[in-house]
Amino acid sequence: MVDVEGFRPNVGIILANADGRVLWAKRVGQDAWQFPQGGINPGETPEQALYRELHEELGLESRHVECLGATRDWLRYRLPRRYLRRGRVPQCIGQKQRWFVLRLTAADALVRFDCGERPEFDGFRWVSYWQPIRQVVAFKRAVYRQALNELAPLLGVVPRDAVRDFAQA
Repeated sequence: MVDVEGFRPNVGIILANADGRVLWAKRVGQDAWQFPQGGINPGETPEQALYRELHEELGLESRHVECLGATRDWLRYRLPRRYLRRGRVPQCIGQKQRWFVLRLTAADALVRFDCGERPEFDGFRWVSYWQPIRQVVAFKRAVYRQALNELAPLLGVVPRDAVRDFAQA
């Protein structure tokens, strides 16, 4: 499903543990790390997609997490030209995402990667809240920065934009 502007609707998941560290997932067979994310199916709300993706990608159910909030608006990124699939109508030029921040309320031993048709991840680690901005693939960096800044207060983290504004005052 692609919207009239060429963006595929998607959800992004920031899962925090009790220590405020976030789950950073390793893509299958690669040295590439990202937050879990996935497409919204036709007729599905972003919230429904969130819990479906949470189960498919991480093996977790809604009872294992507390949803703390979501971004107010869609955040968009464009795909680099080399990732565009030519000949598809409509052509997908990027993703528009609603980001959710969740707190894990169960044991992290419940995280597993074999609940979807094809696993997307084969490992994870808990990292500091801001580390993903430095490590995610470059074309997703601005969206990660926006999502992390907007959702930071929900985990008691000071947004980096606020830190920068305070330092300049």
